[in-house]
Amino acid sequence: MIIDTPGIVTPHITFLGRRESCIYLLGDGDEYALLGGGLTYVVPDVLRQLDESGIDERRITRIIILHAHFDHVGIVPSVRKRFPWIRVCASEKARQRLDDAGTLETIIGFNTVLLPQQPRDGTEAFCLEHSGFKVDEVLVEGDVLRCGSMSLEVMEVPGHSTCSIAVWVPEEKALFASDAGGILFQDTVFTAANSNFDHYQQSLEKMARLDVEVFLAEHYGALTGGDARGYLPRSIESARQTRKLIEETYRATGNVVRTVEKITDQFTQASSGYFLPREIMEMVIGQMTRYLARRLDAAETESTL
Repeated sequence: MIIDTPGIVTPHITFLGRRESCIYLLGDGDEYALLGGGLTYVVPDVLRQLDESGIDERRITRIIILHAHFDHVGIVPSVRKRFPWIRVCASEKARQRLDDAGTLETIIGFNTVLLPQQPRDGTEAFCLEHSGFKVDEVLVEGDVLRCGSMSLEVMEVPGHSTCSIAVWVPEEKALFASDAGGILFQDTVFTAANSNFDHYQQSLEKMARLDVEVFLAEHYGALTGGDARGYLPRSIESARQTRKLIEETYRATGNVVRTVEKITDQFTQASSGYFLPREIMEMVIGQMTRYLARRLDAAETESTL
């Protein structure tokens, strides 16, 4: 089953935010954690949804950031402002990024562009202060956090980003992988090997060894049952096909720019209605293409020696 509107996913997991920007509330009544940091413009939705849930907000003790891209950290300052006791958790590399003034300016800039011109009446002001992004707790491979009766097992899953982590909750057979698991959109799983295609594929294989019954994506919803079980194999196959397409196109054109243009045209046609503009898709495809082009060029140079 695909759950693409906010609401209950399992008795212990609630989907907050919007379809294109998903945040999850995990908890058993004694303690809660937020997973995912979303886009800033979903702040009013998240705060309203938490109000409507009727939970004791003092029991929300953490927000876990699975990687530090702009569309996955946007609500963090507003959450910290609303819940000053909350601990922001992320990997060490994410902490470093969120402590860098230049990176923060980029994050704030992209989120500001996507804000509505007139915030809805009755909501708190959107918050994008530098200090609001501070990471309080660094997470590493093998860490196990407690959230009431549940354990949150941390996995390092680089490839989409060097700072990517996933959280596995064995009691729910639930995997929070963010974009390290690929990006769900309609009937497609888009490959998102932004930083290192080899590491991305290795991370997919690593996560696919888990007995996943609930997959929590941060774009376009959550999957349960057979859809969850089949998701990572689909993502692995998508990565294989995408890599083949980029490599074949680069061999044919011999030029990174032309390859990026061709692949972006194909992806744009296949993803009408996607929430990010073509310019950002082109940037991501450019990152993947440059990595694979370097690999191909190095292999060709080595073969001639």
